[in-house]
Amino acid sequence: MIYNLILLLKPWLIEHGLFGWFRVFTFITFRAVLSIVLAFLLVTMLGKGTIRSLLRLKIGDHPEFYNKSLNQLMRQKANTPTMGGILISGAILVVTLLLADLSSFYVQMALLCLIWLSALGGADDWLKLTSARRKPGSREGLYFWEKMVFQFGIAVLLGLFIHHHGQSNDLSKMAFSLTLPFTKTWVYDLAANAYVPSPDLIVLGSLSFVLLTLVVLVGSSNAVNLTDGMDGLASGIMGIVGFAFMLLTLIAGEEIDAKRLLLPYIPYSSELAVVAGAIVGSCLGFLWFNCSPAQVFMGDTGSLPLGGLIGYIAVVIRQELLLLLIGGVFVMEAGSVMLQIAYFKFTGGRRVFRCAPIHHHFHLGGWTEQQVVVRFWLISAIFAAVALATIKLR
Repeated sequence: MIYNLILLLKPWLIEHGLFGWFRVFTFITFRAVLSIVLAFLLVTMLGKGTIRSLLRLKIGDHPEFYNKSLNQLMRQKANTPTMGGILISGAILVVTLLLADLSSFYVQMALLCLIWLSALGGADDWLKLTSARRKPGSREGLYFWEKMVFQFGIAVLLGLFIHHHGQSNDLSKMAFSLTLPFTKTWVYDLAANAYVPSPDLIVLGSLSFVLLTLVVLVGSSNAVNLTDGMDGLASGIMGIVGFAFMLLTLIAGEEIDAKRLLLPYIPYSSELAVVAGAIVGSCLGFLWFNCSPAQVFMGDTGSLPLGGLIGYIAVVIRQELLLLLIGGVFVMEAGSVMLQIAYFKFTGGRRVFRCAPIHHHFHLGGWTEQQVVVRFWLISAIFAAVALATIKLR
């Protein structure tokens, strides 16, 4: 909004010698960094009031696991207010509206993803957390198939819209190509004395593009949701992952930088750096209240849109495979659950882990909750660093 207003008023500002004061807002790097600061301040300023409101509404957590030892370890978390994800989603929404270019198609689709998945997570949280004060026998949360229908729905919509939008620019093939590890998106043409798109690009058709979007968005959304099981775990990791993708969007949206690093150039995608920055700032702000001992949990209201947004950004800038490395801890968490379930059914009751997701395995193995969280943060930081380093390995 600020960016669009400055562009609208630019002639008047120049005429009155005021444009120099506002010119900094036209730089995406400045707005991306500012989005981190602003989102952090919004969450920290509104945090205490929101927590008090959630306590008055008695929206408290009642952790219940299929493991007696884990229930004993988690008993002190009972009645801690949850659904605090409204702070995260609200901050991302406000900061994006203020600092991003609202005429950008990619920003509009990011807002749709945010609102859609926040509403889905909010509905699930509200049903689960208020079941005790409703009539006996009332449902607790959305059914699994209901959540999947809505997640599939937004993924298909975004996949179709992104693919159609990609076809409308000059580098349409690159906008929906498959970026494989260690492969070059650009090659240097000696005759033309310039970088040109690689002839080996794997271009996805509309169906394969939508299917890939479906896997990435639904997978990342649920992976973050599974990771949100300890004080500060998901919020800290999302801060790291969000920062890595903020850097990647700044590269993807600038043709010179994208060519220099041999990455896909996606015109106008750099505006998503504001969204990624808002993710970083809101998660850091939430961590202020969510660090051990947590005063509030994010719930599905925060975890579903966070995972969905980071998956959406990865799809837009064509870095779905790099997301697997940057979000390596999320992959570990989701993979441990799938492996546990499959092994349990195949062996008739035997388990690979003490408890899944895998952070509970280490907790039951003797690590304190703080040790699990900080060590997973460190692993996440290493994953992000390695992923960014591989950009040059092409």
